[in-house]
Amino acid sequence: MSVGTACPCGRTDARGRATAYEACCGRYLDHDTPAPDAECLMRSRYSAFVLGRVGYLEASWHASTRPAGLTLEPGQKWLGLEVKRHRVIDAEHAEVEFVARSRLGGRGVRLHETSRFVREGGRWYYVDGDMH
Repeated sequence: MSVGTACPCGRTDARGRATAYEACCGRYLDHDTPAPDAECLMRSRYSAFVLGRVGYLEASWHASTRPAGLTLEPGQKWLGLEVKRHRVIDAEHAEVEFVARSRLGGRGVRLHETSRFVREGGRWYYVDGDMH
């Protein structure tokens, strides 16, 4: 992504201005910087879907639930992310409820999920989620 480009995750600052990719999810996707919390990891995973970064998605998925291989839908266009809730359960567990919108084959898709995350060795990982 070019410098100054808005982050795909849609994060904004206190004034409602889009946060630049390199100051947001780029820190995690393009460097080996661990996300500081489950919401940042979830946002970076959404950005990874937008950018087609399968390696990041696999690396940030907990080994106990990670699929053997991950294939992204060809032609899927991600349209936006809304984080509804970030709930810290304890120091090692959290949940993030979100809605991600996309278009596939000319049809709108709405993914509403509450995702579970675990922190191990100082890193957050996506475990699984419940669809709404």
